[in-house]
Amino acid sequence: MRLTRFHAPTLKETPADAEVVSHQLMLRAGMIRLVHRGCYDFLPLGLRVVRKIENIVREEMDRAGANEVLLPMVQPKELWVETQRWDRYIQEGLLAHFKDRSDHEVCLAPTAEEVMTDLVRKDVQSYKQLPINLYQIHWKFRDEIRPRFGLMRGREFLMKDAYSFDRDQKAAYVAYDGMFAAYKRIFQRCGLAFRPVEAATGAIGGNKSHEFQVLAETGEDTIVACNKCEYAANVELAAIAKDMKVEHDPASLEALKKVATPGKKTIDDVAAFLQLPATSTVKTLVYQWSKDEKPADKDVVLVMALVRGDHTLAEEKLKKALGAKWLKAAAEADVVEKVGPLGYLGPVNPKTKVDVFVDFAIAGMKNFVMGSNADDTHYQGANHTRDFTPTKLADLRTAQAGERCPRCSYDDKETGAKAKLGTFEIKRGVEVGHVFYLGTKYSTAMKATFKSENGKEMPFEMGCYGIGVTRVAAAAVEQNHDKDGIIWPAPIAPFQVLVMTASVDKPEVVAAADKLYEELKAKGIDVLYDDRAERAGFKFKDADLIGIPYRICVGAEKFAKGVVEAKIRRTAVEVELTPADAIAWAIDNVKRDLAIP
Repeated sequence: MRLTRFHAPTLKETPADAEVVSHQLMLRAGMIRLVHRGCYDFLPLGLRVVRKIENIVREEMDRAGANEVLLPMVQPKELWVETQRWDRYIQEGLLAHFKDRSDHEVCLAPTAEEVMTDLVRKDVQSYKQLPINLYQIHWKFRDEIRPRFGLMRGREFLMKDAYSFDRDQKAAYVAYDGMFAAYKRIFQRCGLAFRPVEAATGAIGGNKSHEFQVLAETGEDTIVACNKCEYAANVELAAIAKDMKVEHDPASLEALKKVATPGKKTIDDVAAFLQLPATSTVKTLVYQWSKDEKPADKDVVLVMALVRGDHTLAEEKLKKALGAKWLKAAAEADVVEKVGPLGYLGPVNPKTKVDVFVDFAIAGMKNFVMGSNADDTHYQGANHTRDFTPTKLADLRTAQAGERCPRCSYDDKETGAKAKLGTFEIKRGVEVGHVFYLGTKYSTAMKATFKSENGKEMPFEMGCYGIGVTRVAAAAVEQNHDKDGIIWPAPIAPFQVLVMTASVDKPEVVAAADKLYEELKAKGIDVLYDDRAERAGFKFKDADLIGIPYRICVGAEKFAKGVVEAKIRRTAVEVELTPADAIAWAIDNVKRDLAIP
Protein backbone atom coordinates (compact mmCIF):
# COMPACT_ATOMS: atom_id res chain seq x y z
CA MET A 1 0.00 0.00 0.00
CA ARG A 2 1.36 3.38 -1.04
CA LEU A 3 0.81 6.14 1.50
CA THR A 4 -0.12 8.56 -1.29
CA ARG A 5 -3.18 6.35 -1.89
CA PHE A 6 -3.90 5.62 1.76
CA HIS A 7 -5.99 7.68 4.17
CA ALA A 8 -3.81 8.15 7.27
CA PRO A 9 -4.36 11.71 8.55
CA THR A 10 -1.89 12.13 11.43
CA LEU A 11 -2.11 15.01 13.90
CA LYS A 12 0.76 17.06 15.31
CA GLU A 13 -1.03 18.03 18.51
CA THR A 14 -2.80 15.86 21.06
CA PRO A 15 -6.56 16.57 21.22
CA ALA A 16 -7.48 18.23 24.50
CA ASP A 17 -10.15 15.67 25.43
CA ALA A 18 -7.86 12.64 25.01
CA GLU A 19 -7.16 11.40 28.55
CA VAL A 20 -5.10 8.23 28.29
CA VAL A 21 -2.11 7.27 26.15
CA SER A 22 -3.95 4.92 23.81
CA HIS A 23 -6.64 7.52 23.13
CA GLN A 24 -4.07 10.24 22.48
CA LEU A 25 -1.83 8.20 20.20
CA MET A 26 -4.57 6.48 18.21
CA LEU A 27 -6.14 9.87 17.47
CA ARG A 28 -2.79 11.41 16.54
CA ALA A 29 -1.79 8.41 14.41
CA GLY A 30 -4.96 8.74 12.32
CA MET A 31 -6.46 5.45 13.50
CA ILE A 32 -9.73 6.59 15.06
CA ARG A 33 -11.95 9.67 15.08
CA LEU A 34 -14.70 10.55 17.55
CA VAL A 35 -18.22 10.62 16.06
CA HIS A 36 -20.13 11.19 19.30
CA ARG A 37 -19.63 10.34 22.96
CA GLY A 38 -18.12 6.86 23.26
CA CYS A 39 -18.46 6.02 19.55
CA TYR A 40 -15.63 6.16 17.00
CA ASP A 41 -14.89 5.92 13.32
CA PHE A 42 -12.15 3.41 12.58
CA LEU A 43 -9.87 4.77 9.89
CA PRO A 44 -7.83 2.46 7.63
CA LEU A 45 -4.82 2.09 9.95
CA GLY A 46 -6.98 1.47 13.02
CA LEU A 47 -9.27 -0.94 11.19
CA ARG A 48 -6.29 -2.98 9.98
CA VAL A 49 -5.20 -3.44 13.61
CA VAL A 50 -8.72 -4.48 14.62
CA ARG A 51 -8.98 -6.95 11.73
CA LYS A 52 -5.66 -8.57 12.63
CA ILE A 53 -6.75 -9.05 16.25
CA GLU A 54 -10.08 -10.36 15.00
CA ASN A 55 -8.37 -12.88 12.70
CA ILE A 56 -6.15 -14.20 15.52
CA VAL A 57 -9.21 -14.57 17.74
CA ARG A 58 -11.14 -16.34 15.00
CA GLU A 59 -8.30 -18.73 14.19
CA GLU A 60 -7.85 -19.75 17.82
CA MET A 61 -11.59 -20.12 18.47
CA ASP A 62 -11.88 -22.35 15.40
CA ARG A 63 -8.78 -24.26 16.51
CA ALA A 64 -10.45 -24.87 19.88
CA GLY A 65 -13.52 -26.36 18.20
CA ALA A 66 -15.95 -23.44 18.47
CA ASN A 67 -18.39 -22.64 15.64
CA GLU A 68 -18.88 -19.08 14.41
CA VAL A 69 -22.38 -17.61 14.15
CA LEU A 70 -23.71 -14.08 13.76
CA LEU A 71 -26.57 -12.91 15.96
CA PRO A 72 -28.71 -9.78 15.59
CA MET A 73 -27.57 -6.61 17.31
CA VAL A 74 -31.22 -5.71 18.04
CA GLN A 75 -32.69 -8.08 20.64
CA PRO A 76 -36.32 -8.51 21.79
CA LYS A 77 -37.40 -7.56 25.30
CA GLU A 78 -39.13 -10.91 25.82
CA LEU A 79 -35.88 -12.86 26.03
CA TRP A 80 -34.44 -10.44 28.60
CA VAL A 81 -37.60 -10.67 30.69
CA GLU A 82 -37.12 -14.45 30.91
CA THR A 83 -33.81 -13.93 32.74
CA GLN A 84 -35.17 -10.97 34.73
CA ARG A 85 -32.38 -8.73 33.41
CA TRP A 86 -34.44 -6.22 31.42
CA ASP A 87 -35.45 -4.01 34.33
CA ARG A 88 -32.07 -4.38 36.06
CA TYR A 89 -30.05 -3.31 33.02
CA ILE A 90 -32.39 -0.35 32.49
CA GLN A 91 -31.99 0.66 36.15
CA GLU A 92 -28.22 0.43 35.79
CA GLY A 93 -28.40 2.70 32.74
CA LEU A 94 -26.64 0.29 30.37
CA LEU A 95 -29.49 -0.76 28.09
CA ALA A 96 -30.30 1.32 25.00
CA HIS A 97 -33.90 0.31 24.36
CA PHE A 98 -36.69 1.54 22.09
CA LYS A 99 -39.91 0.45 20.34
CA ASP A 100 -39.91 -0.61 16.71
CA ARG A 101 -42.62 0.37 14.23
CA SER A 102 -44.73 -2.59 15.42
CA ASP A 103 -44.63 -1.23 18.97
CA HIS A 104 -42.40 -4.10 20.17
CA GLU A 105 -39.75 -3.23 22.76
CA VAL A 106 -36.21 -4.09 21.72
CA CYS A 107 -32.67 -3.19 22.76
CA LEU A 108 -29.22 -2.80 21.25
CA ALA A 109 -27.23 -5.83 22.34
CA PRO A 110 -24.92 -5.17 25.29
CA THR A 111 -24.25 -8.94 25.55
CA ALA A 112 -25.73 -12.12 24.09
CA GLU A 113 -26.55 -14.69 26.80
CA GLU A 114 -30.28 -14.59 26.13
CA VAL A 115 -30.14 -14.69 22.34
CA MET A 116 -27.52 -17.46 22.25
CA THR A 117 -29.40 -19.58 24.80
CA ASP A 118 -32.59 -19.10 22.78
CA LEU A 119 -30.82 -20.29 19.64
CA VAL A 120 -29.52 -23.45 21.31
CA ARG A 121 -32.80 -24.35 23.05
CA LYS A 122 -34.51 -24.31 19.64
CA ASP A 123 -31.91 -26.51 17.93
CA VAL A 124 -30.44 -28.85 20.55
CA GLN A 125 -32.71 -31.42 22.19
CA SER A 126 -30.47 -34.39 23.00
CA TYR A 127 -27.26 -35.10 24.88
CA LYS A 128 -26.05 -36.62 21.59
CA GLN A 129 -25.79 -33.09 20.17
CA LEU A 130 -23.47 -31.95 22.96
CA PRO A 131 -20.97 -30.45 23.59
CA ILE A 132 -21.36 -27.33 21.51
CA ASN A 133 -19.56 -23.98 21.60
CA LEU A 134 -20.85 -21.08 19.50
CA TYR A 135 -19.20 -17.71 19.10
CA GLN A 136 -19.61 -14.46 17.22
CA ILE A 137 -17.50 -11.36 16.57
CA HIS A 138 -19.97 -8.51 16.55
CA TRP A 139 -20.64 -4.96 17.71
CA LYS A 140 -22.09 -4.30 21.15
CA PHE A 141 -23.59 -1.17 22.64
CA ARG A 142 -23.65 -0.29 26.33
CA ASP A 143 -25.07 3.09 27.20
CA GLU A 144 -22.24 4.06 29.54
CA ILE A 145 -23.09 7.11 31.63
CA ARG A 146 -19.52 8.41 31.40
CA PRO A 147 -17.76 6.92 28.37
CA ARG A 148 -14.08 7.77 28.61
CA PHE A 149 -10.55 6.76 27.71
CA GLY A 150 -11.25 6.30 24.00
CA LEU A 151 -11.59 2.63 23.08
CA MET A 152 -10.92 1.59 26.67
CA ARG A 153 -14.43 2.41 27.86
CA GLY A 154 -16.54 3.30 24.88
CA ARG A 155 -20.24 2.81 24.33
CA GLU A 156 -19.95 0.92 21.06
CA PHE A 157 -17.28 -1.77 20.72
CA LEU A 158 -16.38 -4.90 18.80
CA MET A 159 -16.52 -8.03 20.93
CA LYS A 160 -15.98 -11.73 20.55
CA ASP A 161 -18.48 -13.57 22.73
CA ALA A 162 -18.66 -17.36 22.93
CA TYR A 163 -20.97 -19.70 24.83
CA SER A 164 -20.44 -23.36 25.63
CA PHE A 165 -23.29 -25.80 26.31
CA ASP A 166 -22.59 -29.10 28.05
CA ARG A 167 -24.39 -32.01 29.66
CA ASP A 168 -22.90 -31.72 33.17
CA GLN A 169 -20.54 -29.68 35.29
CA LYS A 170 -17.55 -31.91 34.60
CA ALA A 171 -17.93 -31.41 30.85
CA ALA A 172 -18.52 -27.68 31.35
CA TYR A 173 -15.23 -27.41 33.24
CA VAL A 174 -13.47 -29.15 30.35
CA ALA A 175 -14.94 -26.52 28.00
CA TYR A 176 -13.87 -23.74 30.39
CA ASP A 177 -10.30 -25.05 30.50
CA GLY A 178 -10.27 -25.29 26.70
CA MET A 179 -11.31 -21.65 26.35
CA PHE A 180 -8.81 -20.61 29.04
CA ALA A 181 -6.02 -22.23 27.01
CA ALA A 182 -7.30 -20.66 23.78
CA TYR A 183 -7.27 -17.23 25.39
CA LYS A 184 -3.68 -17.67 26.47
CA ARG A 185 -2.74 -18.54 22.88
CA ILE A 186 -4.68 -15.53 21.54
CA PHE A 187 -2.90 -12.99 23.70
CA GLN A 188 0.46 -14.67 23.18
CA ARG A 189 -0.07 -14.45 19.42
CA CYS A 190 -1.04 -10.79 19.76
CA GLY A 191 2.43 -10.21 21.24
CA LEU A 192 1.14 -8.92 24.58
CA ALA A 193 2.42 -9.33 28.14
CA PHE A 194 -0.62 -10.46 30.11
CA ARG A 195 -1.78 -12.36 33.19
CA PRO A 196 -4.94 -14.41 33.69
CA VAL A 197 -6.33 -13.40 37.09
CA GLU A 198 -9.04 -14.83 39.31
CA ALA A 199 -11.97 -12.46 39.25
CA ALA A 200 -15.54 -11.75 40.31
CA THR A 201 -18.35 -12.85 38.00
CA GLY A 202 -20.25 -9.55 38.28
CA ALA A 203 -23.57 -9.02 36.51
CA ILE A 204 -23.05 -11.96 34.13
CA GLY A 205 -23.41 -14.47 36.98
CA GLY A 206 -21.84 -17.86 37.58
CA ASN A 207 -19.28 -18.98 40.14
CA LYS A 208 -15.95 -19.41 38.33
CA SER A 209 -14.25 -16.61 36.51
CA HIS A 210 -10.91 -15.34 35.18
CA GLU A 211 -10.03 -11.98 33.68
CA PHE A 212 -7.21 -11.64 31.17
CA GLN A 213 -5.27 -8.50 32.00
CA VAL A 214 -2.77 -6.85 29.66
CA LEU A 215 -0.09 -5.45 31.94
CA ALA A 216 0.40 -1.69 31.59
CA GLU A 217 1.51 1.00 33.99
CA THR A 218 -1.44 3.11 32.87
CA GLY A 219 -4.00 0.31 33.34
CA GLU A 220 -7.15 1.15 35.31
CA ASP A 221 -7.29 -2.21 37.15
CA THR A 222 -5.09 -3.16 40.09
CA ILE A 223 -4.04 -6.79 40.38
CA VAL A 224 -1.64 -8.77 42.51
CA ALA A 225 0.68 -11.32 40.94
CA CYS A 226 2.94 -13.83 42.62
CA ASN A 227 6.64 -13.30 41.96
CA LYS A 228 7.31 -17.07 41.94
CA CYS A 229 4.30 -18.82 40.38
CA GLU A 230 1.57 -17.94 37.86
CA TYR A 231 -1.08 -17.06 40.45
CA ALA A 232 -2.66 -13.64 39.97
CA ALA A 233 -5.95 -12.11 41.00
CA ASN A 234 -7.88 -8.91 41.33
CA VAL A 235 -6.85 -7.24 44.61
CA GLU A 236 -10.43 -7.57 45.88
CA LEU A 237 -10.40 -11.34 45.36
CA ALA A 238 -6.78 -12.43 45.74
CA ALA A 239 -6.51 -15.17 48.31
CA ILE A 240 -3.88 -14.56 50.99
CA ALA A 241 -1.90 -17.31 52.70
CA LYS A 242 -3.59 -18.01 56.02
CA ASP A 243 -1.78 -16.51 58.99
CA MET A 244 -0.84 -19.06 61.63
CA LYS A 245 -2.95 -18.83 64.73
CA VAL A 246 -0.68 -17.75 67.57
CA GLU A 247 -1.21 -19.11 71.06
CA HIS A 248 -0.19 -16.21 73.27
CA ASP A 249 1.19 -16.64 76.76
CA PRO A 250 -1.76 -15.73 79.05
CA ALA A 251 0.60 -13.68 81.19
CA SER A 252 1.29 -11.41 78.20
CA LEU A 253 -2.36 -10.54 77.71
CA GLU A 254 -3.44 -7.20 79.09
CA ALA A 255 -6.74 -6.69 80.87
CA LEU A 256 -9.54 -5.30 78.71
CA LYS A 257 -10.17 -1.70 79.66
CA LYS A 258 -12.05 1.28 78.32
CA VAL A 259 -10.06 4.37 77.41
CA ALA A 260 -11.38 7.80 76.57
CA THR A 261 -10.95 8.80 72.92
CA PRO A 262 -13.04 11.98 72.70
CA GLY A 263 -14.03 12.76 69.13
CA LYS A 264 -11.58 10.21 67.71
CA LYS A 265 -13.54 8.17 65.17
CA THR A 266 -11.04 7.16 62.51
CA ILE A 267 -8.26 4.59 62.82
CA ASP A 268 -5.61 7.24 62.14
CA ASP A 269 -7.03 9.58 64.78
CA VAL A 270 -7.34 6.84 67.42
CA ALA A 271 -3.85 5.46 66.74
CA ALA A 272 -2.29 8.93 66.93
CA PHE A 273 -4.20 9.81 70.11
CA LEU A 274 -3.11 6.60 71.86
CA GLN A 275 0.38 6.80 70.35
CA LEU A 276 0.09 3.36 68.79
CA PRO A 277 0.63 2.11 65.22
CA ALA A 278 -2.46 1.40 63.13
CA THR A 279 -1.34 -2.25 63.08
CA SER A 280 -2.33 -2.42 66.77
CA THR A 281 -5.92 -1.48 66.03
CA VAL A 282 -8.95 -3.31 64.68
CA LYS A 283 -11.78 -1.67 62.78
CA THR A 284 -15.35 -2.91 62.72
CA LEU A 285 -17.58 -2.52 59.68
CA VAL A 286 -21.27 -3.39 59.64
CA TYR A 287 -23.03 -4.78 56.56
CA GLN A 288 -26.48 -5.98 55.55
CA TRP A 289 -26.63 -9.26 53.68
CA SER A 290 -28.97 -11.91 52.34
CA LYS A 291 -28.87 -15.20 50.49
CA ASP A 292 -31.44 -13.81 48.05
CA GLU A 293 -30.49 -11.58 45.11
CA LYS A 294 -33.52 -9.36 45.73
CA PRO A 295 -34.26 -9.82 49.44
CA ALA A 296 -37.30 -8.67 51.32
CA ASP A 297 -36.65 -6.65 54.48
CA LYS A 298 -37.32 -9.72 56.65
CA ASP A 299 -34.55 -11.64 54.87
CA VAL A 300 -31.82 -9.05 55.50
CA VAL A 301 -29.32 -9.77 58.29
CA LEU A 302 -26.61 -7.61 59.89
CA VAL A 303 -23.02 -8.79 60.22
CA MET A 304 -19.87 -7.26 61.70
CA ALA A 305 -16.66 -7.58 59.68
CA LEU A 306 -13.37 -7.04 61.55
CA VAL A 307 -10.06 -6.26 59.85
CA ARG A 308 -6.78 -4.88 61.12
CA GLY A 309 -6.72 -1.09 61.24
CA ASP A 310 -4.31 -0.67 58.33
CA HIS A 311 -6.10 -3.24 56.15
CA THR A 312 -9.03 -2.77 53.77
CA LEU A 313 -12.07 -5.03 53.79
CA ALA A 314 -12.69 -6.83 50.48
CA GLU A 315 -16.46 -6.93 50.10
CA GLU A 316 -16.39 -9.78 47.59
CA LYS A 317 -14.52 -11.92 50.12
CA LEU A 318 -17.02 -11.09 52.85
CA LYS A 319 -19.82 -11.97 50.45
CA LYS A 320 -18.19 -15.33 49.73
CA ALA A 321 -17.54 -16.06 53.44
CA LEU A 322 -21.21 -15.36 54.21
CA GLY A 323 -22.56 -17.26 51.21
CA ALA A 324 -24.39 -14.04 50.36
CA LYS A 325 -25.95 -13.11 47.02
CA TRP A 326 -26.71 -9.56 48.18
CA LEU A 327 -24.49 -7.34 50.32
CA LYS A 328 -24.26 -3.65 51.09
CA ALA A 329 -23.02 -1.37 53.87
CA ALA A 330 -25.62 -1.06 56.60
CA ALA A 331 -27.53 2.21 56.87
CA GLU A 332 -26.31 4.56 59.61
CA ALA A 333 -29.66 4.47 61.42
CA ASP A 334 -29.62 0.64 61.58
CA VAL A 335 -26.03 0.61 62.85
CA VAL A 336 -26.72 3.13 65.62
CA GLU A 337 -29.93 1.37 66.65
CA LYS A 338 -28.66 -2.21 66.64
CA VAL A 339 -24.90 -1.99 67.27
CA GLY A 340 -23.54 1.31 68.53
CA PRO A 341 -22.34 4.80 67.55
CA LEU A 342 -20.37 5.18 64.32
CA GLY A 343 -16.66 5.53 64.91
CA TYR A 344 -16.79 3.48 68.11
CA LEU A 345 -18.10 0.12 66.87
CA GLY A 346 -16.82 -3.20 68.20
CA PRO A 347 -17.83 -6.82 68.77
CA VAL A 348 -18.13 -6.60 72.58
CA ASN A 349 -21.65 -5.92 73.91
CA PRO A 350 -23.41 -4.60 70.82
CA LYS A 351 -27.00 -3.47 71.38
CA THR A 352 -28.29 -6.61 69.64
CA LYS A 353 -26.68 -9.95 68.84
CA VAL A 354 -24.81 -9.74 65.53
CA ASP A 355 -22.58 -12.34 63.85
CA VAL A 356 -18.88 -11.42 63.89
CA PHE A 357 -16.67 -12.34 60.91
CA VAL A 358 -12.97 -11.81 61.62
CA ASP A 359 -10.08 -11.59 59.15
CA PHE A 360 -7.27 -14.13 59.53
CA ALA A 361 -4.73 -11.40 60.28
CA ILE A 362 -6.41 -10.72 63.62
CA ALA A 363 -5.73 -14.30 64.71
CA GLY A 364 -2.09 -13.41 65.36
CA MET A 365 -2.79 -10.14 67.18
CA LYS A 366 -2.97 -9.46 70.88
CA ASN A 367 -3.75 -6.50 73.13
CA PHE A 368 -5.28 -4.50 70.30
CA VAL A 369 -7.52 -1.43 70.29
CA MET A 370 -11.12 -1.61 69.06
CA GLY A 371 -14.41 0.23 69.47
CA SER A 372 -16.47 -0.16 72.66
CA ASN A 373 -19.93 0.61 71.24
CA ALA A 374 -20.05 3.71 73.43
CA ASP A 375 -19.46 7.33 72.46
CA ASP A 376 -15.93 8.70 72.84
CA THR A 377 -14.40 5.46 74.13
CA HIS A 378 -12.45 2.49 72.82
CA TYR A 379 -11.25 -0.76 74.33
CA GLN A 380 -7.54 -1.27 74.85
CA GLY A 381 -5.95 -4.65 75.60
CA ALA A 382 -8.54 -6.51 73.53
CA ASN A 383 -8.01 -10.15 72.56
CA HIS A 384 -10.25 -12.23 70.37
CA THR A 385 -11.70 -15.49 71.75
CA ARG A 386 -11.15 -14.15 75.28
CA ASP A 387 -13.15 -10.94 74.94
CA PHE A 388 -15.42 -11.92 72.05
CA THR A 389 -16.08 -15.08 70.09
CA PRO A 390 -15.80 -14.82 66.29
CA THR A 391 -18.60 -16.44 64.34
CA LYS A 392 -16.03 -17.25 61.69
CA LEU A 393 -12.36 -16.60 60.90
CA ALA A 394 -11.94 -15.94 57.18
CA ASP A 395 -9.81 -14.23 54.55
CA LEU A 396 -11.56 -10.85 54.38
CA ARG A 397 -8.92 -8.30 53.44
CA THR A 398 -7.72 -6.76 50.20
CA ALA A 399 -4.34 -8.15 49.17
CA GLN A 400 -1.26 -5.94 49.41
CA ALA A 401 2.27 -6.07 48.06
CA GLY A 402 4.46 -8.44 50.09
CA GLU A 403 1.61 -10.73 51.20
CA ARG A 404 2.47 -14.42 50.99
CA CYS A 405 1.04 -16.26 47.96
CA PRO A 406 -1.46 -18.97 48.95
CA ARG A 407 -0.44 -21.23 46.06
CA CYS A 408 3.29 -21.55 46.58
CA SER A 409 3.81 -20.48 50.20
CA TYR A 410 3.03 -22.80 53.07
CA ASP A 411 3.41 -23.36 56.78
CA ASP A 412 5.09 -26.48 58.18
CA LYS A 413 2.39 -27.81 60.50
CA GLU A 414 4.78 -30.08 62.42
CA THR A 415 7.47 -27.53 63.25
CA GLY A 416 5.40 -24.36 63.01
CA ALA A 417 8.04 -22.86 60.73
CA LYS A 418 6.94 -20.61 57.92
CA ALA A 419 8.35 -21.17 54.45
CA LYS A 420 8.15 -17.92 52.53
CA LEU A 421 8.21 -18.67 48.83
CA GLY A 422 6.14 -16.45 46.53
CA THR A 423 4.95 -13.01 47.57
CA PHE A 424 2.59 -10.60 45.86
CA GLU A 425 3.59 -7.72 43.63
CA ILE A 426 1.13 -5.00 42.70
CA LYS A 427 0.61 -4.52 38.97
CA ARG A 428 -1.66 -2.43 36.80
CA GLY A 429 -3.64 -3.97 34.00
CA VAL A 430 -6.25 -3.49 31.29
CA GLU A 431 -8.94 -6.14 31.18
CA VAL A 432 -9.27 -7.45 27.61
CA GLY A 433 -10.95 -10.82 28.13
CA HIS A 434 -13.12 -12.63 30.63
CA VAL A 435 -14.14 -16.28 30.94
CA PHE A 436 -17.05 -17.42 33.14
CA TYR A 437 -18.50 -20.73 34.19
CA LEU A 438 -22.22 -19.93 34.28
CA GLY A 439 -23.66 -23.26 35.36
CA THR A 440 -27.43 -23.39 34.75
CA LYS A 441 -28.22 -19.75 35.58
CA TYR A 442 -29.51 -18.88 32.12
CA SER A 443 -30.62 -22.31 30.91
CA THR A 444 -32.84 -22.76 33.97
CA ALA A 445 -34.32 -19.28 33.68
CA MET A 446 -35.06 -19.79 29.98
CA LYS A 447 -36.12 -23.44 30.27
CA ALA A 448 -33.34 -24.43 27.88
CA THR A 449 -33.11 -28.21 28.34
CA PHE A 450 -32.00 -31.40 26.62
CA LYS A 451 -32.85 -35.05 27.12
CA SER A 452 -30.19 -36.97 29.00
CA GLU A 453 -29.28 -40.62 28.37
CA ASN A 454 -32.08 -41.73 30.71
CA GLY A 455 -34.62 -39.48 29.00
CA LYS A 456 -34.73 -36.85 31.73
CA GLU A 457 -35.00 -33.17 30.82
CA MET A 458 -31.85 -31.41 32.06
CA PRO A 459 -30.75 -27.75 31.82
CA PHE A 460 -27.58 -27.05 29.84
CA GLU A 461 -24.41 -26.37 31.81
CA MET A 462 -23.06 -23.18 30.27
CA GLY A 463 -19.89 -21.14 30.01
CA CYS A 464 -19.41 -17.62 28.65
CA TYR A 465 -16.21 -16.25 27.10
CA GLY A 466 -15.67 -12.65 25.96
CA ILE A 467 -12.85 -10.66 24.36
CA GLY A 468 -13.08 -6.93 23.68
CA VAL A 469 -11.45 -6.87 20.26
CA THR A 470 -11.27 -3.08 19.97
CA ARG A 471 -10.18 -2.88 23.60
CA VAL A 472 -7.25 -5.19 22.84
CA ALA A 473 -6.03 -2.61 20.31
CA ALA A 474 -6.13 0.15 22.94
CA ALA A 475 -4.51 -2.07 25.58
CA ALA A 476 -1.69 -2.91 23.17
CA VAL A 477 -0.93 0.80 22.84
CA GLU A 478 -1.11 1.34 26.61
CA GLN A 479 1.54 -1.37 26.98
CA ASN A 480 3.64 -0.54 23.91
CA HIS A 481 4.56 3.10 23.38
CA ASP A 482 7.25 5.66 24.03
CA LYS A 483 7.51 9.46 23.87
CA ASP A 484 7.49 9.36 20.05
CA GLY A 485 4.43 7.20 19.51
CA ILE A 486 3.07 3.66 19.28
CA ILE A 487 5.26 0.53 19.15
CA TRP A 488 2.96 -2.13 17.71
CA PRO A 489 3.67 -5.82 18.34
CA ALA A 490 4.22 -7.16 14.84
CA PRO A 491 1.29 -9.65 14.79
CA ILE A 492 -1.29 -6.87 15.20
CA ALA A 493 0.54 -3.95 13.60
CA PRO A 494 -1.35 -2.28 10.73
CA PHE A 495 1.67 -3.15 8.57
CA GLN A 496 4.78 -5.11 9.49
CA VAL A 497 7.29 -3.13 7.40
CA LEU A 498 7.50 0.52 6.34
CA VAL A 499 9.55 1.41 3.27
CA MET A 500 10.30 5.09 2.77
CA THR A 501 12.33 7.43 0.64
CA ALA A 502 14.35 10.20 2.23
CA SER A 503 15.18 11.83 -1.11
CA VAL A 504 12.09 12.01 -3.33
CA ASP A 505 13.88 14.32 -5.77
CA LYS A 506 16.39 11.59 -6.69
CA PRO A 507 14.98 9.24 -9.38
CA GLU A 508 17.46 6.46 -8.58
CA VAL A 509 16.48 6.57 -4.88
CA VAL A 510 12.77 6.46 -5.67
CA ALA A 511 13.36 3.56 -8.08
CA ALA A 512 15.27 1.62 -5.39
CA ALA A 513 12.50 2.22 -2.85
CA ASP A 514 9.88 1.14 -5.42
CA LYS A 515 11.80 -2.07 -6.01
CA LEU A 516 12.12 -2.82 -2.27
CA TYR A 517 8.40 -2.27 -1.84
CA GLU A 518 7.43 -4.51 -4.75
CA GLU A 519 9.80 -7.31 -3.71
CA LEU A 520 8.56 -7.32 -0.11
CA LYS A 521 4.98 -7.42 -1.36
CA ALA A 522 5.84 -10.32 -3.64
CA LYS A 523 7.27 -12.19 -0.61
CA GLY A 524 3.95 -11.85 1.20
CA ILE A 525 5.08 -9.14 3.61
CA ASP A 526 2.46 -6.64 4.80
CA VAL A 527 4.24 -3.45 3.75
CA LEU A 528 3.39 0.24 3.66
CA TYR A 529 5.35 2.50 1.31
CA ASP A 530 5.72 6.15 2.33
CA ASP A 531 6.13 7.63 -1.13
CA ARG A 532 4.92 11.10 -0.15
CA ALA A 533 6.79 14.18 -1.33
CA GLU A 534 7.52 15.30 2.22
CA ARG A 535 10.65 16.17 4.15
CA ALA A 536 12.54 13.20 5.62
CA GLY A 537 12.15 14.53 9.17
CA PHE A 538 8.37 14.76 8.75
CA LYS A 539 8.26 11.16 7.51
CA PHE A 540 10.43 9.91 10.36
CA LYS A 541 8.10 11.51 12.93
CA ASP A 542 5.04 9.94 11.31
CA ALA A 543 6.81 6.58 11.16
CA ASP A 544 7.54 6.63 14.89
CA LEU A 545 4.02 7.85 15.71
CA ILE A 546 2.29 5.13 13.69
CA GLY A 547 4.61 2.50 15.15
CA ILE A 548 5.21 0.00 12.35
CA PRO A 549 7.75 -2.53 13.72
CA TYR A 550 10.38 -2.44 10.95
CA ARG A 551 11.48 0.44 8.74
CA ILE A 552 13.69 0.51 5.65
CA CYS A 553 14.73 3.95 4.49
CA VAL A 554 16.39 4.69 1.16
CA GLY A 555 18.40 7.93 1.24
CA ALA A 556 20.63 9.42 -1.46
CA GLU A 557 23.88 9.55 0.52
CA LYS A 558 23.82 5.99 1.82
CA PHE A 559 22.33 4.53 -1.35
CA ALA A 560 25.30 5.97 -3.24
CA LYS A 561 27.40 3.66 -1.05
CA GLY A 562 25.15 0.69 -1.91
CA VAL A 563 23.29 0.50 1.40
CA VAL A 564 19.93 1.41 2.95
CA GLU A 565 19.06 2.06 6.59
CA ALA A 566 17.05 -0.58 8.47
CA LYS A 567 15.57 0.25 11.88
CA ILE A 568 13.69 -1.68 14.55
CA ARG A 569 11.01 0.58 16.04
CA ARG A 570 10.99 -1.06 19.49
CA THR A 571 14.73 -0.91 20.16
CA ALA A 572 15.61 2.00 17.85
CA VAL A 573 18.56 -0.12 16.64
CA GLU A 574 19.67 0.96 13.16
CA VAL A 575 21.81 -1.04 10.74
CA GLU A 576 23.10 -0.40 7.24
CA LEU A 577 22.37 -3.21 4.79
CA THR A 578 22.40 -3.80 1.09
CA PRO A 579 18.89 -3.73 -0.39
CA ALA A 580 18.94 -7.52 -0.80
CA ASP A 581 20.03 -8.02 2.81
CA ALA A 582 17.42 -5.52 3.99
CA ILE A 583 14.71 -7.63 2.36
CA ALA A 584 16.05 -10.78 4.03
CA TRP A 585 16.31 -8.89 7.37
CA ALA A 586 12.67 -7.80 7.18
CA ILE A 587 11.41 -11.25 6.15
CA ASP A 588 13.34 -13.03 8.92
CA ASN A 589 12.10 -10.63 11.61
CA VAL A 590 8.48 -10.80 10.48
CA LYS A 591 8.48 -14.59 10.20
CA ARG A 592 9.85 -14.87 13.72
CA ASP A 593 7.27 -12.42 15.08
CA LEU A 594 4.36 -14.13 13.36
CA ALA A 595 5.30 -17.70 14.28
CA ILE A 596 2.25 -19.41 15.80
CA PRO A 597 2.92 -21.04 19.20
